[in-house]
Amino acid sequence: MEIVGHGFLARNLRPVAERHPDVVAVASGVSSTATVSDAEFLREATQLYEIVQRCRSAQRKVVFFSTAAAAMYGAPGVDGREDGPVYPYSPYGRHKLALEAVLAASGVDYLVLRLSHVVGADQPPHQLLPALVRQIMSGAVRLYRGARRDLVDVEDVVAVLDGLLAAGVSREVVNVASGMATPVELVAEHIERRLGRVARKELVEIGGNHSAAPISIEKISRLAPGAPSARDFRAVLDKYIPATVGAAT
Repeated sequence: MEIVGHGFLARNLRPVAERHPDVVAVASGVSSTATVSDAEFLREATQLYEIVQRCRSAQRKVVFFSTAAAAMYGAPGVDGREDGPVYPYSPYGRHKLALEAVLAASGVDYLVLRLSHVVGADQPPHQLLPALVRQIMSGAVRLYRGARRDLVDVEDVVAVLDGLLAAGVSREVVNVASGMATPVELVAEHIERRLGRVARKELVEIGGNHSAAPISIEKISRLAPGAPSARDFRAVLDKYIPATVGAAT
């Protein structure tokens, strides 16, 4: 596997790279759902266009990491299924959906993974776990009122991708998630208990829907029967909180 990128997800893909020599995994895209920068979106799009052209001529498969967060599934009436209609409310969600469409129309062999909120060691500071740990350690944490987050272990993401590629799954869009939408207040409270701290909560009302419906895991359960599902969010947090605290201090 050729891994494009050097960040959090790219590093976690390295252990399975040798098993998939005809795959190009694009792990260098925009990773923050809050991104609104046209320049960042253009950079990712231009890179993907070039990779698609190269892989089409070389007959290699492209793996693209999209989003299953509220940016994709947050609109009213959306049921969190890969084959259902989606109405992304944010620039980030619309950008990822557009790149999915580019792949579908390109003629290249591809696999799209729509990731929920991935948790792991050595994450970028803007992502959920390091951001909450940092804020709670400072004594104050900002939470979106009513927000829910589906947490998935990065090691499970890699295992699912490895299994899908080994099974020859192609030209599919697949949610990779636990299927459990946990209130963000409960996520913060569990981190507080593990840290032995209580932070002041600022509940923020913000435009857009930050509380997507539960993400469907029906397709992933069918295509990758060994995929983790309904894993307790506390087990995922407990696995990575100590390393995240160490990185924050």
